Amino acid sequence: CRIIQIYSLVLIARILLEWLQVPGDHPVATARRYLRMATDPVLVPVRRVIPPISAGGVGIDLSPLVVLVAYGIIGGVICN
Repeated sequence: CRIIQIYSLVLIARILLEWLQVPGDHPVATARRYLRMATDPVLVPVRRVIPPISAGGVGIDLSPLVVLVAYGIIGGVICN
């Protein structure tokens, strides 16, 4: 249960940091790289099934939302 909660927080941190535009040598960019390494093994397979949707010329990646919802359901079933 705790692992699901921690991973969900890591995923939320990645989502938030992806919105920030910073130079590659900025500490936020470094943190973002580490968060990508931690979350991509789960997100990439989901992206293959549910590719980003196009909205006004911008791709919106729904895979983090799908994973968060799935983890919420799994955590609710396993932990309760």
